[in-house]
Amino acid sequence: MSGIYIHIPFCKQACHYCDFHFSTSLKKKDEMVLALAKEIALRKNEFKDEVVETIYFGGGTPSILEIADIRLLIDAVYQNYNLIENPEITVEANPDDLTETRITELSNNHINRLSIGIQSFFEDDLKLMNRAHNSEEAKKCLEIATKYFENISIDLIYGVPNMSNIKWLQNIETALSFNVPHISSYALTVEPKTALHKFIKQGIIPQPDDEVAQEHFHLLVDKLEENGFIHYELSNFGKENYFSKNNSSYWLGKKYIGIGPSAHSYDGISRSWNISNNTQYLKSIAENQLPSETEALTKTDRYNEYVMTGLRTIWGISLDRIEREFGKSYLDYLNQQAAKYIEDHLLFVDENILRTTKNGKFLSDGIASDLFLLNLE
Repeated sequence: MSGIYIHIPFCKQACHYCDFHFSTSLKKKDEMVLALAKEIALRKNEFKDEVVETIYFGGGTPSILEIADIRLLIDAVYQNYNLIENPEITVEANPDDLTETRITELSNNHINRLSIGIQSFFEDDLKLMNRAHNSEEAKKCLEIATKYFENISIDLIYGVPNMSNIKWLQNIETALSFNVPHISSYALTVEPKTALHKFIKQGIIPQPDDEVAQEHFHLLVDKLEENGFIHYELSNFGKENYFSKNNSSYWLGKKYIGIGPSAHSYDGISRSWNISNNTQYLKSIAENQLPSETEALTKTDRYNEYVMTGLRTIWGISLDRIEREFGKSYLDYLNQQAAKYIEDHLLFVDENILRTTKNGKFLSDGIASDLFLLNLE
């Protein structure tokens, strides 16, 4: 089973924290949609022996497209690939795009999952992030969307400057009041070259506090688990049968094709990525060229990736798989590096699976980097 990710590189405005690839000019939107459809067709031979189980529209802001654009791209996938009977088709959307008309159009066109970028239900947070919607729009779109969609995920951001624990808990409570079955939640991170980075350097916005973010994370985990959510990946919580199939396929090492500028692909042996430039992307596709670079993954690369994704998820790192796929020297190295974290109750081994403890979850990326190795080959 495999997936197709389609990157829509347009947004109404730039959020202060975002470093994804997008443009706020929609002048080339129609040309881009046709180019995306063409790339979908150009790459069909990469998946001739695969069955596609997920289509994911990410970005950018996919909900900025007309329904006809989205339908054209879904049709292009159906025309060129083998799909399971009822694939998970997700569209990322912003609340300000989700009118009742738009939501009904989406629900009538194969789309069966919405991922809504709420980020916060508080006006001051949304202004600090430079989101295009307000608090009222966030609540209103969820009221409507839950009438038409059963499978909805919402994004929330914690560790925002001046966000108290009480305010963060109110955000979670508001999200829970809409009975959505999936919540993705991320710490506010300061990426280089973003507006947020500039404002912090200028002293306009305070630096996010790691200790506050860690407190928010633990409050989130406790509250969502109390409400029947399974914490299946560091930033993702789903009710039973509502895990994101698209994202789970990345963490479980399944193959996927990334369509569009800046999109990444993985075929089990190598990783490739498209150029992060809309104009150059359009020019290449017009010439029937794929504007991508490819990197063959070494055994050590694959080990490091498995360690990173394994520690972030409930599936953990199978020590049997490490020995089987990578050899005893890798297993010995992993056990040696993990020993201090097991002693500090941040990692544990159960049925030969290495996992993070509750206290280790928030630190999983840092722990994983300590289990990486540079080269054993």
